[in-house]
Amino acid sequence: MMKDRKDRKIYCMNNIAEVGTSRFRKGYTIIDTPEEAAGILVRSAEMKDMAFAPELRAIARAGAGVNNIPIERCTEQGIVVFNTPGANANSVKEIVIAGLLLASRDIVGGSEWVRANADDAAVAKDAEKAKKQFAGNEILGKTIGVIGLGAVGVLVANAAVSLGMTVYGYDPYLSINSAWHLSPAVRHAESVEEICAACDYISIHVPAMEKTKGMIGREQIAHMRDGVRFLNFARDVLVDEEAMAEALACGKVRCYISDFANPVSVRMKNAIILPHLGASTLEAEDNCAIMAVDELQDYLDNGNISHSVNFPEINAGVCETEARVAVLHRNVPNMLSQITTFFGNHGLNIENLANKARGEYAYTLLDLSQPMPSDTVCSLEQINGVIRVRRIFERG
Repeated sequence: MMKDRKDRKIYCMNNIAEVGTSRFRKGYTIIDTPEEAAGILVRSAEMKDMAFAPELRAIARAGAGVNNIPIERCTEQGIVVFNTPGANANSVKEIVIAGLLLASRDIVGGSEWVRANADDAAVAKDAEKAKKQFAGNEILGKTIGVIGLGAVGVLVANAAVSLGMTVYGYDPYLSINSAWHLSPAVRHAESVEEICAACDYISIHVPAMEKTKGMIGREQIAHMRDGVRFLNFARDVLVDEEAMAEALACGKVRCYISDFANPVSVRMKNAIILPHLGASTLEAEDNCAIMAVDELQDYLDNGNISHSVNFPEINAGVCETEARVAVLHRNVPNMLSQITTFFGNHGLNIENLANKARGEYAYTLLDLSQPMPSDTVCSLEQINGVIRVRRIFERG
């Protein structure tokens, strides 16, 4: 039996699919309030003003975006934040393809005309006369630019290739994994401006961060082809929507498809605004729930970190020694040496050690030959730069 694995309390801020929560092992309990929770599962609930109890060790977001979570504050409190990149990627890809067709053919206008003429006994005949006003374009042979080639962007680019489009992709931070999955038919663009100048359609798929907010503004729009169609299923803040509204009004941009309703977007001319439907499929919700629960449980039980947005990834498997200790700390000189020296000075033999850094923060997992006394935890936390210490388990 392993101590500290008997009971872990989890608080769900949103409804999390049971296919995910059922994966918690025996000893996990879903509770109704966050005060005693070791972990929190969340989807879209706002956490920015939420106070975190000392017991909270991790937050898992069942989705990719984490703009509802105070990442910096969590990091300083030693709370690991997880997300689920790729779990809803196919769902988003499919709605992007739907958006591509909505931007190409006036499906919405045609449908609205039919409903408006529902009482016309000659609606079938009149529809044949009216349909020419809803004529559009085929996407076959057209050019699309995909900005951001992460989990969703790669799927969109590959699908566009399959649909017979010429595809340009731009991502200065393209991962090895994405590169492996990207179709060789996708042409490499050197800049956002190159995408804008070359493409009939543009779809953006980058995370919302300070450096990406407003990245599509008047300057970028000026580089675009007249009559371009722009798709935004990533985040509304990526686009300067005041500038987009102006471009739509004058015809520079023919159509703007956005999955984000806000006071500006809902009043745009020639825009189709959806109520954040990108990941709203049963399959995506199940996939995100499963991934979030697995990440949270592996961290709480084993100290392993995967898909964290604020601490580095480490997978040391399941501990096979007498005890495992985790140390969340700053990435500063001599930090690891101080930690290992501390254990040596307290007569605690380190059998295995894993250490990774990410920016200003780092994470160290130590497998010990004997349990770590509880009073030494406080002593270790007194080292300047140590943020949090966890005794993950002890054999007993």
